[in-house]
Amino acid sequence: MHSKLIKSIQANSNSLGIKIRRGIPLFLFFLVLAFYTIYDNNRIISIKQTIQIENLPKEFEGFTILQISDLHERVFGDKQEKLLNAINSHDYDAIVFTGDILDKPSSTNYEPFYTLLEGISNKEVALFVPGNRDPQSFILDEGATLEKGEFIKGMEERGVNLLNSVQKVEKGNSMIYFTYFENSILKGQIKSRKGSINKLQKELTTLDTLIESDILIALNHYPIPDERIDYLRSKKEYNFRKYDLIIAGHYHGGQFRVPLIGALFVPEQYYLWGGIFPPRDRVKGLWDYKGIKQYVSAGLGSSDALHFMKFRFLNPPEINVLTLQGKND
Repeated sequence: MHSKLIKSIQANSNSLGIKIRRGIPLFLFFLVLAFYTIYDNNRIISIKQTIQIENLPKEFEGFTILQISDLHERVFGDKQEKLLNAINSHDYDAIVFTGDILDKPSSTNYEPFYTLLEGISNKEVALFVPGNRDPQSFILDEGATLEKGEFIKGMEERGVNLLNSVQKVEKGNSMIYFTYFENSILKGQIKSRKGSINKLQKELTTLDTLIESDILIALNHYPIPDERIDYLRSKKEYNFRKYDLIIAGHYHGGQFRVPLIGALFVPEQYYLWGGIFPPRDRVKGLWDYKGIKQYVSAGLGSSDALHFMKFRFLNPPEINVLTLQGKND
């Protein structure tokens, strides 16, 4: 009786030992993966991309745009030191912020962004367009007229301008025009409260006077899917312009990426199944559709659709350095 009990205990012990030994490699794998994910979420990579622009004026050959997107209130080191080191290590002609700087429209946690702006050395041309997580750019004051919101005012005090219509960069006799995509497509649809064409609409008419040698770059938070481009071009009430380049963010590169598959999901209603397993060449980086070049950054932060999954997987935070190069016929 005792002998059988001892043998049974030994057998169970051996079985448990085998399971433990088999489980150790798996445990170590997930432990290493967890530590790597933490490391990966706290480093910053610089993605460099050369973009060929047809008939680029020689004055703008090598013109460089540094893109920051989807910060989501992230802090990289004391007083944003890691992020500032990455940004200030590059020579660039313009710096653009393509939205989702904050984590939700009601947030007042401006400090991560303001600290970043105070440490950026080159803000000669510095532009911002809002994302869906940012506060409203304009609010109604007591006199029922629009004025810039607190977040935008603080940003502009620190040297970055809200791009609501058009901003021109001039070199010699050549021009690059930056525009906010969502406003630039409107055709006589921006009215004041009294129904007259307001200052914004008048500024946008500048885009109707561009000549062949002028370069038009649109900034937007949301990427513009192929289907939306086709839709906007087909509707007379919209003015889809001859954009030389569109720069956007929002997708986070999928946030979670898997080797050989890529992004598992991006928030895009134009994609099949709402963005599950999106087309691999339409998630981040540079693509071209019917002559419209578009560059989409994977950004720096992460969204919190599921709070416990507010991190990136195999997808390190990035800033983007875009260099324009002539493509003359």
